[in-house]
Amino acid sequence: MTEIIRAQRMEHVHSDIRGPLFMEAMKMQQEGRNILKLNTGNPATFGFGLPESIKKALTDHIQDGVGYCDFKGMPAARESICEYEKSKGIKGIAPDDVFIGNGVSEVVSFALFPLLNDGDEVLVPAPSYSLWGNSVYLAGGKPVFYTCDEKASWYPDLQDIRSKITSRTKAMVIINPNNPTGALYPKEILLELAQIARENGLLLFVDEIYDRLVMDDLQHVSLASLAEDLPIVTLNGLSKSHCLCGYRCGWMVISGPRNLTEDYRQGIIQLTSMRLCANTLAQIVIPAALEDMETPASMVRPGGRIYEQREATVRELAKIDGISFVKNSGAFYIFPKLDVKKFNITNDKKFARDLLYATNILLVPGSGFDWHEPDHFRIVMLPEVEALTSAIQRMGSFLDGYHQSDN
Repeated sequence: MTEIIRAQRMEHVHSDIRGPLFMEAMKMQQEGRNILKLNTGNPATFGFGLPESIKKALTDHIQDGVGYCDFKGMPAARESICEYEKSKGIKGIAPDDVFIGNGVSEVVSFALFPLLNDGDEVLVPAPSYSLWGNSVYLAGGKPVFYTCDEKASWYPDLQDIRSKITSRTKAMVIINPNNPTGALYPKEILLELAQIARENGLLLFVDEIYDRLVMDDLQHVSLASLAEDLPIVTLNGLSKSHCLCGYRCGWMVISGPRNLTEDYRQGIIQLTSMRLCANTLAQIVIPAALEDMETPASMVRPGGRIYEQREATVRELAKIDGISFVKNSGAFYIFPKLDVKKFNITNDKKFARDLLYATNILLVPGSGFDWHEPDHFRIVMLPEVEALTSAIQRMGSFLDGYHQSDN
């Protein structure tokens, strides 16, 4: 019998968040080293507990989740999602336009697979959460990465986007707030992105999973609320805003002219019905969570954990010679830049490995987010202030005198 070989579609798929360096870190942990895991945005790891609103909804209705439900999702959950998205200004939607999945990760595959033929292109931001690029590859498409400009507050480079549209471009992905930069896009940028889609007949995928984690008295604007004439798939969920990563609760809402999306919807129905239904226990808590806006709000206002941890992070980063950054306004990530000449950095994965072995701090280098230069890394700002402060100070000590070798 011959060796079993991976399919060619796996060639470009990567997951640095839980990739080879993560496996090394887990081995180090088994050997007794205390690893600070700044690789993944998992609030429960850092003591963010289950909100009481979620606990009550689950315990009061746990029997309701025993059987299969509608393949699109439980009616009460879809109605609640629809009302939430309407409250964000999205018009012309109904519960029938909502599809619930096992996290946004699953929903992304439902969105892409019915759309793409082999070789079709999807515009994806760089940097971005690698789920999007990976999923395009797995659907047989080609992700074409457009630049988000650090010098312009990490906003999408509109000229770069326009230059990369071809006859094969089918869709554009927008992540707002962005992961890994934490950038929040203003209305003016969103209108420009909508106009590009309008001019080129593109379907828009708008990932808004962090829309409830916005700081500094800023307001998140849903792109679909600005473009009723465009077909838009808005994606969201509860993993981050209500610290429910393990519940795997995500959804997508299709808005815009129904006549433009009807056949595409049938493809989504084919996929969602094939897997029977999403996790019912997660769906049970959706109405309660979307009524509980105090949980996310309490984390991002002054005095809240995410806000204060963000403040500690930028305060300590500013003290490190050779690091620059754009302060994030949303999510709980920041994407600092290293002075590659000062540190002689040619390989950001080697930098992350050197840091891990010297400090016990695990993070993801910029290449893990499809960034094209070896000069960035992501910090997850979820540990409490004292732990974050200590970690960044250790990072500064590590960089003091660091010079990447060629080995």
